[in-house]
Amino acid sequence: MAIRLFAAIDVGSFELELGIYEISPKTGIRKIDHVRHVIALGRDTYKNGKIRYELVDEMCKVIEDFADIMQSYKVTGYRAYATSALREAKNSQIVLDQIRVRTGIEVQIISNSEQRFISYKAIASKDAEFNKIIQKGTAIVDVGFGSMQVSLFDKDALISTQNLMLGVLRIREMMGDMQVNTQMQNTLIEEMVDNELNTFRKVYLRDREIKNLIGIGESILYLSRESHGGKPVEWITAEEFINFYEKIKFMSLDQIQDRFGVNAEYAALLVPAAIIFKRVLELTGAEMFWIPGIRLCDSIAAEYAEEARTVKFHHDFSEDILAASRNMAKRYKCHGPHTVCMEKYVLGIFDSMKKYHGMGKRERLLLQIAAILHACGKFISMRKPSESAYSIIMSTEIIGLSHMEREIIANVVRYNGLEFDYNRVQLNEELFRNTKGELSHEDITILIAKLTAILRLANSMDRSHKQKLSDSRMNVKEGKLVVTTSYEGDMTLEAISFNQKADFFEEIFGIRPVLRQKRRLS
Repeated sequence: MAIRLFAAIDVGSFELELGIYEISPKTGIRKIDHVRHVIALGRDTYKNGKIRYELVDEMCKVIEDFADIMQSYKVTGYRAYATSALREAKNSQIVLDQIRVRTGIEVQIISNSEQRFISYKAIASKDAEFNKIIQKGTAIVDVGFGSMQVSLFDKDALISTQNLMLGVLRIREMMGDMQVNTQMQNTLIEEMVDNELNTFRKVYLRDREIKNLIGIGESILYLSRESHGGKPVEWITAEEFINFYEKIKFMSLDQIQDRFGVNAEYAALLVPAAIIFKRVLELTGAEMFWIPGIRLCDSIAAEYAEEARTVKFHHDFSEDILAASRNMAKRYKCHGPHTVCMEKYVLGIFDSMKKYHGMGKRERLLLQIAAILHACGKFISMRKPSESAYSIIMSTEIIGLSHMEREIIANVVRYNGLEFDYNRVQLNEELFRNTKGELSHEDITILIAKLTAILRLANSMDRSHKQKLSDSRMNVKEGKLVVTTSYEGDMTLEAISFNQKADFFEEIFGIRPVLRQKRRLS
C-alpha cells in the first residue's frame, strides 16, 4: 500500500495546531511537520460564553495558512477537530461557518469522550509500552486547557473514566480576578484540585491500587522535559516529579518563561498543570509516571490510520467501551445474569437479521451497550425506570461514544419500557448539529426504532430473569424470525411477553418473530 500524507488540525482552547503525517503499513505513523499558533479561545468561552470576532478573524487567518501548508505537502486527507472552547461557545455554529467559508476547511466539534478516546488510541499505538504498563493498576491522566480526564485500567481492562472541570486555562481564568500573591494562589489551586479529586477517590478509587500514571496533554510535555534538565524523558518516578514541583512552585513568571522557553500566557498555565499532576500522584500513590509524548494531532492521525486500516492496533478498543458500560451497569446494581443473557439475545437477533436491518458494526455495538444498561433506571425509580435510565445515560460520559451515540442508546433504553412515538424521540438539536456524520433527524429516529425493536424482543425472552431460553437458536425462515429453544419447563411468561413485543418488531422490519419450544421425544 502507498504512503499516505495526512494533515491533522486541532482547534484547541489555547492554541491552533497543524500536524503533517506520513502513514504507511511498513513504518506506521511518522510526523514530518508541526506548526502551532497560540490563541486563547477558551479565555473568551469560559469567561463570556462566546468567542469574539477579533479572535474568529485571527483563527481564520491561521487556518488559511494551515490550508496553504497542507496544499504544499499535497496531503491526501485531513481532519480538523475542535474541543471544549468551541464545544461550550454559544456562537460555535457561526464560528464554524466562518472557518468553512473563509478557509475551505471543515472543522468538526468532537465530544469530550471522543477527544479522550482518540488520545487513548494514540497511546495504545505505542503497543509494547502500553500493553505492558496496563497489566498493573494504571491511570491515564489527560490534562487539557478546558478539563482533565482520569481513566482507570486494571489487568488490561478499562474500569472507568471521568471528566473533571480542572483544565489549566479554566483554573487560571478562575484565579484571574483574585488579588493574592503567588504562594497563596498555588494554595488556592491545590484546594480546588483536592476538592474534585477527593470526590473522585471516594467513588472510584476505593480498594483500587494504582501503580502507574500515564500523563498526556501539552503541559506535561514541557514539565517532563524540564524536570530532567531540558532532556526529553518518557519515564519519571513520582518522587522525582514531586521534587521538581517543589522547585517550580517558587519560580516567578519571568523565571518560568526563561526556564521553559514559553511566552507569559503559557508560563502562567504550567504551575496549575504541575499542581494537578502532583496531587494525582499523591492521591493515587502511583510509583511511576510515563509520558508518551502525545498531542491531540497525534491522536487524530492515529484515529485516521486505524479507520483507513493503514495501521493495525493490537488493543481491542470496542472492548474498552463495553467494559466501561458494564462497570456503569454494576454501579447501578443491574441484575448480572439477566444482563449477560440480554447481551447474548440482542446480538443473536442482530446477527440473524443482517440481511434485513441494514445496520453495521457500530450499530451492533450501540445495541449491545443498550442491553447492558437497559435496567439501570431501576436504581433511581422502580416506578419510572425508563425515564430514569434515560437521565442516567445522558448524564454519564462513556468513553469512545459521541454525544449523539449516547443519545441514541438513551432513547433505545427509554423506549424499551415506553410506547414508541416517532414524533417525540428526544434529540438534543445542538448536539445533533455538532456531531460527526451526516445522518438526518429522520435517519436517527429510524435507527432508534430498529434498535428498540430488537432490545424489546430480547428482553421478552428473559421476562422471568431465569434465563430459560439460554440455549435458543435464531434464524430467518419464510419471512419469520424463528427463535427455537429446547427448554422443557414452563415458559408461559416469556411466550406472552414475546408475542406482545412481536408486533412492533414486525412493524419495523416486516418480519414476524415466532417462539418455538422444541420438546424432546420421550
